[in-house]
Amino acid sequence: MGASGRRAVVTGAASGIGQAVARRLMDEGATVIAADLNGAGLAPLLEAGATPFVGDLASDPDRDRLVALGGGVDFLVNAAGIIRLKPILEFTVQDLRDIYAVNVEATWDLVSRIGRTMPSGGAIVNLSSSSAKLATTTEAAVYASSKTAVLSITRSFAYAFASNGVRVNAICPGIIDTPMQDRVLAEVAAKRGMTVEELSEARNRTVPLGRAASADECAGAIWFLLSDEAGYMTGQAINYTGGLVMW
Repeated sequence: MGASGRRAVVTGAASGIGQAVARRLMDEGATVIAADLNGAGLAPLLEAGATPFVGDLASDPDRDRLVALGGGVDFLVNAAGIIRLKPILEFTVQDLRDIYAVNVEATWDLVSRIGRTMPSGGAIVNLSSSSAKLATTTEAAVYASSKTAVLSITRSFAYAFASNGVRVNAICPGIIDTPMQDRVLAEVAAKRGMTVEELSEARNRTVPLGRAASADECAGAIWFLLSDEAGYMTGQAINYTGGLVMW
């Protein structure tokens, strides 16, 4: 298998893309440390053989514990993220601080401290978002800005770690069937006076391929970025959007 004998840390592993990535890595033969604040959500991965890590990535002590546990791993996937949805003029500075603590600060800290311990041939994938390149869902503007910061973090550490043989890339998922996407649809539809079905259909019409993707599909793209097949790729932001974003 492609990851036999290798170790990985995957954050945000209790659901959605993070859980799908953790499963894919285990299918490929990796030993996975599955991290999330939601311990109950990690149960399926624990049953499959993952090592659970329950902690709040906005907390310095919890990140310290994860760094200690994950030192020297071959792969790191930063899939943990939080979102708040409200009219753009209603966002507060506290919203920025709360969202950036997980989406930006934790990503930076884990890339920096786990990345520096990785062996040559190691790889990191940070989850950004198509919202880093589009402004159409203004109800998610703070989340979008945090995911734009993730792109800069990715480029900087790709450059910094290149001499160590460690690659750092980002993926920008579009409309993916996950619990977070369900929440976005429900809350944005309510704020816009639409039904969830109306909003979902309208969004899918903006996608050239005409549909959402599954979390497992996205996990396959992330595995490619981690794998040796992508050994000449670093500092990239790969769109996984069905054509919604082409730049």
